[in-house]
Amino acid sequence: MKSSPKLLVWLALALSSIGTPFVAADEEFVEEEELQKITAVFVNEHPREQIELFWVNPDLSEDDPGRFIHEANIAPRGGSHHSETFESHEFAYEYNGEMHYIIIDRPNAHDEQVVVVGGAGEGIRVRCEISLESGKSSGYLDILVQSYWAPRGAIRFLELVRMGYYDGVVFNRVVPKFLIQFGIAKDYETRTEVRDVAIWDDYDPAIAFEPGFVSYAGTGPDSRTAEIFIVMPGASQEQLARFGKNDWETPFGFVEGNLQNLSKIYSGYGDMPPWGKGPDSQLIYAKDGYTTYLPKNFPLLDSIQTCYIVDEVGLYSAEEL
Repeated sequence: MKSSPKLLVWLALALSSIGTPFVAADEEFVEEEELQKITAVFVNEHPREQIELFWVNPDLSEDDPGRFIHEANIAPRGGSHHSETFESHEFAYEYNGEMHYIIIDRPNAHDEQVVVVGGAGEGIRVRCEISLESGKSSGYLDILVQSYWAPRGAIRFLELVRMGYYDGVVFNRVVPKFLIQFGIAKDYETRTEVRDVAIWDDYDPAIAFEPGFVSYAGTGPDSRTAEIFIVMPGASQEQLARFGKNDWETPFGFVEGNLQNLSKIYSGYGDMPPWGKGPDSQLIYAKDGYTTYLPKNFPLLDSIQTCYIVDEVGLYSAEEL
């Protein structure tokens, strides 16, 4: 499994902003009591390019070159920058020859706003190579991550993919016309570490679920860790309307193309307890979850061989692998 120092960064973000906050250059232009203070977290998800971030001085005209004040250079593939700023303040960065502007005006309950910069317009493609029909065949799922739907959830998923977290993971909950759930790591120490630190919620009630949509399986507010669900083909409109009612269920992407492979993932064990007799998540998390519990009781489960970000293939050095 690939190590990832940046994963620890995002785990720490579950509870508070990390590192020494950078005080934006705009503090001298406002009185703190007039505007809400917000921690802005900028994350660069471009596979190769560093992003230069600017704070935009509102007191200067648009044609004044001094209007853009350098704030930070953000490394690619999950690099981040934290800025202590204020509501309604503007930042900018250049991408594909165009200047993109960001207004900090959507803080969460913790007075924080996460912004993804440098992400591809159509989304970030993650390919998961998987077994099908209890290992009798194989295929893949292409998940197109929409980082603007749920920035924090998307960033966590991409970082877990980069570290190889999902490699070897079983599809432990497979219910036709409902959902497929996975995300309990094969390695005991890894799943225990990631399980213990959750990320804050994203919430956008305007996004309606469709078959193939991907979200986190949480247990309450700010409970998302690594377990993911995908909406199965054939889910009723009534069921689709239920998805996303909870804050932690904001989708962060969808399975691209034909959803046929979802229906080929083994579903014979039924739903998890107490709704069925399928695998019990708590027992999978135990130390012998993958070594004894699953092979003894649920040997036919399909699994993920590996997941990777398509545009980042070949970019990692020997030290990163």
